[in-house]
Amino acid sequence: MVEIRLRNTRSRKVETLTPLDPAKGVRMYLCGPTVYDRAHLGNARPSIVFDVLYRLLRHVSPDNGWAPPVYVRNFTDVDDKINAKAAETGRPISEITEETIGWYHADMDALGILRPDHEPRATEYIAEMVAMIETLIAEGHAYEAEGHVLFAVDSWRERYGQLSGRSVDDMIAGARVEVAPYKRNPMDFVLWKPSSDDLPGWPSPWGRGRPGWHIECSAMSKALLGPIFDIHGGGNDLMFPHHENEIAQSCCANHTDRMAQIWLHNEMLQVEGKKMSKSLGNFFTVRDLLDQGVPGEVIRFVMLGTHYSKPMDWTEKKREEAEKTLRKWRALIARGDFVDDSDRGHVAHVLAYDLNTAGAISKLHELYEEARDKGGPYIGLFKSEAQLLGLLHDDKGDWVAASEADLSAYEARLSKVRERAMQTKDFSTVDALKSSLTAAGVEVRMSKEGVELIPGPNFDPSKLEGL
Repeated sequence: MVEIRLRNTRSRKVETLTPLDPAKGVRMYLCGPTVYDRAHLGNARPSIVFDVLYRLLRHVSPDNGWAPPVYVRNFTDVDDKINAKAAETGRPISEITEETIGWYHADMDALGILRPDHEPRATEYIAEMVAMIETLIAEGHAYEAEGHVLFAVDSWRERYGQLSGRSVDDMIAGARVEVAPYKRNPMDFVLWKPSSDDLPGWPSPWGRGRPGWHIECSAMSKALLGPIFDIHGGGNDLMFPHHENEIAQSCCANHTDRMAQIWLHNEMLQVEGKKMSKSLGNFFTVRDLLDQGVPGEVIRFVMLGTHYSKPMDWTEKKREEAEKTLRKWRALIARGDFVDDSDRGHVAHVLAYDLNTAGAISKLHELYEEARDKGGPYIGLFKSEAQLLGLLHDDKGDWVAASEADLSAYEARLSKVRERAMQTKDFSTVDALKSSLTAAGVEVRMSKEGVELIPGPNFDPSKLEGL
């Protein structure tokens, strides 16, 4: 059995993950994208974090006696940003959301992110949202005002803010809240808002309108995972107000003392040490990088190199190092289809302590060295362990020519030539062979331990013919 421990934002402690119902598996919900534009690089981070957790849970659940995990990641397809995009472009909202969901899938697929078990769209759960709002009104936790329905924070005042660790008074003093004369408390938030004829809307007891953002996730998560589930997550920018509001309305509507057992939040992304922003000119989408020729596997590798709870700094140096490492790793596994008949679990045990992806990468470097030296089943072990992190899958290796190259014979030849030169003190043959390899785009590394050949970005196998 592999014990998984995760840092719970709510308790500020690393806690053991024990499924509420092992027969239903670990149930988890990730707040997904609002679909009006391309996903930027920061949007990809929570999806990668939860993808690693999903892979780990699928790996350990059978041995732990748990049913397979159930993973939900939603699409927010009704939102003021989408309405603004439609007004700006003159395109139908349905056309924009369908296109953007397609973009998102393509980009996340390129990063090696598995599709969740459920990908609900907010517009498919309007009835559930209306029912939840009706319950909140009936029990005094919400009120109607000028066509709007608002959650009454004062009805939950003693517990509101426990996730973010702030009191209501502190939030009022420091938060940017929508000022509206019909609010009883500045912190009250919208559950339902009226829609004009030119905006998306649905019939409700309060007139034609559309849901607020927070109620969407509460309704979808309850419908698919139940009133209380195991893990809820997202970027730490969602902790307040989104997740705080989700907890308040869900607990009040469902008569529960909590919404999720564990809250998991990832830190934000930077670019070359600075916050990513359009004003600084360092804002880019996942598609921008893919179109520039940065492989999705490389983007994933860079992301995995930093623990999810730490700020992630994307740098050109990290990209170059990641590409070089993956080329080297893929060159090794290209030597043959070796069956993994060794004990597994190295990476799983590292990941089990709070998704230590950086530690898992370090473990893979160790396994690579062992596989390179011993070959055979050790290569199979290395490959299977890397795949737990979503790396070195066969269908993600087209970007590197090394996947079709076996340089072991050239390594052996250069080693022999070098050994002879050490005796004769004539290194001309070594230099000539090294020059030919370099001209073919091969990086030549020679040390006391031996010779290592790594196909570089410009590797051309045809230039090795006749060598």
